[in-house]
Amino acid sequence: MDAILGSFGFLTGLAPIVIVILIISIRQVNEYQRGVMFTLGKYTGMKNPGWRIVWPIIQKMVRVDLRTKVVDVPDQEAITKDNISVRINAVIYYKVSDAAKSIIEVENFYFAVSQLAQTTMRNAVGEVDLDELLRNRDDIAAKIKLIVDKASDPWGILVETVELKDIGLPDDMKRTMAKAAEAEREKKAVIINSEGEVAAAENMRHAAETLAKAPGALHLRTLQAINDLSSDQSNTTIWMVPIEALRALEGIAEHMGKK
Repeated sequence: MDAILGSFGFLTGLAPIVIVILIISIRQVNEYQRGVMFTLGKYTGMKNPGWRIVWPIIQKMVRVDLRTKVVDVPDQEAITKDNISVRINAVIYYKVSDAAKSIIEVENFYFAVSQLAQTTMRNAVGEVDLDELLRNRDDIAAKIKLIVDKASDPWGILVETVELKDIGLPDDMKRTMAKAAEAEREKKAVIINSEGEVAAAENMRHAAETLAKAPGALHLRTLQAINDLSSDQSNTTIWMVPIEALRALEGIAEHMGKK
C-alpha cells in the first residue's frame, strides 16, 4: 500500500513537469507558413498551419514564409556590349514554392536570390547595346526573370516577375544623346521646310500656267491683289493705270521715235 501511494505521489509530482514540457513544445504555424521538421537532425516532414508539438532537444521546426517577397536589387555597375558604362537597378518578386528545398538545398535563400539577381543583371546588360537596353527594357527584364527562375528552381523558389527600375547613364553620355536628339529634330525641320518650298514652287508653277492660258486672268489677279492691299488699314495710296493707257503711251513713244 505504501508503494502504491509512493508511486501515485511520484506521478502527481511528475505531472506538472509533463504539462510544462507540453506547453513549451507547442509551436504555431500560421496560414502563410509551413514548418520544416527535423528529428535528430534528419528531415522528417512538413507541418501545415496550426498548433504543432515539437519535442525539445530531439526535434526542431523551421518556419518558412510562403508569401511573395520583394527584393530591391541595389544599383549595379555594368558595361553594355558597345562598351558604355551604366548603372542599373531592379526589383524581383518571388515566393517559396517548396519550403523543404528552401531550407535544405540553400543556406539563406533570401541572400542567394539577391546575389543571383545581381550577377544575372550584369551579365544580361553586357550582352546588349545601349540602344537596345533603353528600347527593350521589358525584354531584358523577362530574360533576367527566366535565368534567375531556372537557377533558383532547385532551391524551391518561384520567380514571379522582374522589373527594371532605372537605368543611369554618365553625364557626358546624356549630353551626347541630347545633342544627337537635337540634331535629329533640326534635320526633320530642314526636311519639312524644304518640302514646303518644293510644294509652294509647284503650286506657283501651276498658277502661272493657269494665268498664262486665260486672257485677262493676270489683270484680274492684279486687281484682286490691289483690293487686298486697299482693304488694309494703312496709309498706302494705290493709283490705278489701265494697261490700255500704257500701251497707247508706248505707241506714241514709238511713233515719235520713228520721226
